[in-house]
This record gives sequence, structure tokens and C-alpha cells, in this order.
Amino acid sequence: MAQQLWLLRHGEAEPHDTRPDPERRLTPRGERQSVAAGRALAALGLEFAAAFTSPRVRAAETARLAGEEVGVEPAVHEPLSGGFDAGDARELMAGQDADARVLVVGHEPDFSDLVQELTGGRIDLKKGGVAAVRVDGTRAELIVLLRPRELESIGGP
Repeated sequence: MAQQLWLLRHGEAEPHDTRPDPERRLTPRGERQSVAAGRALAALGLEFAAAFTSPRVRAAETARLAGEEVGVEPAVHEPLSGGFDAGDARELMAGQDADARVLVVGHEPDFSDLVQELTGGRIDLKKGGVAAVRVDGTRAELIVLLRPRELESIGGP
């Protein structure tokens, strides 16, 4: 089995003019999206060896809410704050077992760019959406892309 990198984009956040960008919080809708993502991942029977989050408030809140649903405690990983790329992802995964499943919570356009850099595929990752990439040595493939409404359908109320 290969490693899997699961990417969760933070849920909907306060408008940009509300407070400094790193301090922007989730809206009530963003909180619901985060819980729904976690419930969906749990409903799919996924277990994570580790979870990491951007230190930005909206991502950390998303990681905490989703993590509660899947039973993981997210650790802050500074590179997820901005500019997270394939090199960062491979470095993060290098510290994991050969068949580890890792959840990371962060931002756009980093995650879409990362998927393209690893797989060659172009995606549009919505706020509160999930993408997963199977990484096997130098090869990678997109295995999951779910929008928030699909996650809500899977995870239930």
C-alpha cells in the first residue's frame, strides 16, 4: 500500500476586512463545513496516522473540528500557512510509515497547486472540500475530490 495525503481546505471564513488575515475565524457555515468534513471522513472509515494544520486561525479551527470527528489531534505545521508545495508534502510524508494516511488542513491556491504538481491534474478545491492523493515513491495520483455538499451527504446531519 502507498501513502495517502488527504487535503482539507479550511471552511468558510470571515471577510478579509474583518481582522488581520492570519486571525480570520470560521463563520457558522465554515464550522458546519468542518464538522461535516470530519464526519464524512469518519463515515468512510478513514483512520489517520497524523494530522497537521496551518497556524492560521480559520485552518486551525477547521482542523480541530474535523479532527474531533475522526479522532486525531492536529499539530501546527508552519509550512501549511502559505506556499506549501510538493517538496514540503514529500518532506512531511517522509516521516510517516509506508502506508500512512495523513490529513493536512490549509489553504488555496496551495492545495490545488500541490495536486497539480504531484499528479498533473487540475482541481478546484472548494472551501471545506477534500482532496486525497496516493503517493507511491515519485508517482502520485488523485484518488478523491469531494465538495462540501458531497461531504455533508456522506457524513449526515
